[in-house]
Amino acid sequence: MSGTHTADGQLNDTFPAHQPEHATPSGHHHAQISPGEIAVGVVIGRASEYFDFFVYAIASVLVFPAVFFPFEKGLEGTLYAFLIFSFAFIARPFGTMGFMAIQRYFGRETKLTAALFLLGICTAGMAFLPTYEHIGFAAIVLLSLLRVGQGIALGGSWDGLPSLLALNAPANRRGWYASLGQLGAPIGLILAASVFSYLISSLPREDFLDWGWRYPFYVAFAVNVVALFSRLRLVATTEYARLLEAKELQPTPVLEMRQSQSRNIIIGALAALASYALFHLVTVFPLSWITLYSKRPVGEFLSIEIIGGFVIAIGIVTSGFVADRFGRRNTLGTLAALIGVFSWFVPKLMDGGDTGQNIFILVGSFLLGLSYGQAAGAVTANFKTKYRYTGAALTADLAWLVGAAFAPLIALGLSAHYGLEYVGLYLLSGALGSLAAIGVNKALENKD
Repeated sequence: MSGTHTADGQLNDTFPAHQPEHATPSGHHHAQISPGEIAVGVVIGRASEYFDFFVYAIASVLVFPAVFFPFEKGLEGTLYAFLIFSFAFIARPFGTMGFMAIQRYFGRETKLTAALFLLGICTAGMAFLPTYEHIGFAAIVLLSLLRVGQGIALGGSWDGLPSLLALNAPANRRGWYASLGQLGAPIGLILAASVFSYLISSLPREDFLDWGWRYPFYVAFAVNVVALFSRLRLVATTEYARLLEAKELQPTPVLEMRQSQSRNIIIGALAALASYALFHLVTVFPLSWITLYSKRPVGEFLSIEIIGGFVIAIGIVTSGFVADRFGRRNTLGTLAALIGVFSWFVPKLMDGGDTGQNIFILVGSFLLGLSYGQAAGAVTANFKTKYRYTGAALTADLAWLVGAAFAPLIALGLSAHYGLEYVGLYLLSGALGSLAAIGVNKALENKD
């Protein structure tokens, strides 16, 4: 295995572009899994996770303040709901570490099955959860525990497919294949917003808050089951296992990683800070702000967010072509700068009526797609090969925790108490953090 540096200075492992067969020591040949097949597995897995994610996120705005925090005003209830929303991101790294240990002892299929089974139980549990009206404060405790369970399960559901896709893709198309794996986010947003939009338009508000809001969680549970079998169908194959072993994509103890790879984990998490901060400021925060401070119908705004989901998808696909032409790190750095510029327009657009809000969603969605398309693993090539499997998972966990976990809570709190200008400053801080991390990464790379 050899290493080369790409045009943007990132270290990439090189492999033959075409390997129709994989030879084993015994002389037998096995058909190699193509990058296209891996990409399909990544999209299916991520789409199911993001559908779960957005069902909970939308419910945190439209449902949970009323059914779990009826004793608080609208703003305070939503802030409490966003606080519980963050619990999954706090728990996610612990899920990654715990399930990596399970994989070392019991195998990849056992780990993935257990993680997605836990995710399904927590999601279904929310669908059947009694409200504050029925069991009081215990309902909030149970919701919090189920949210923590979702985070642990999401950390444990890491299957290595994105890393395998990055290593197995043709060297001149790695940006393109990396972007395909990110399409799960807009797919999940489109599906979740569509389900809630249909329910809101079809049911009286009393019925929606009484029982209608539970249906998206039933659907999320069903999607998890389908995704589980689809991913196991790929992950459980002998060819997939051999391919992971050939690329040395195996779990390593976190303590061992911490001694030599802490720098790469921190830089990797901060490099995509702008993208992850923008993620929630375009999708979750506007819905909460519109619900609390605008007379605009929620169903109408959800339709704009659905369109925004398609715009994100277009941006993600476009980012693949751009990254292959100019380099992934250059692309991520340029988009961080553009997000910084965009942050100055946040107050004017969000406070600019329906037209301004629509522009905010659509322009922000396109910037998000361009940036998020290359955010995953942008600097994980810095990891030594034996650490890349676990390093990529922990980097993603910390990127979500630092950049996105508290974004809706902070943005809504700042806008409510100090004005929308502070939301723009918050986004600007994320852009500056990304630029700083990318700069440090480049400087350290040149020094090494």
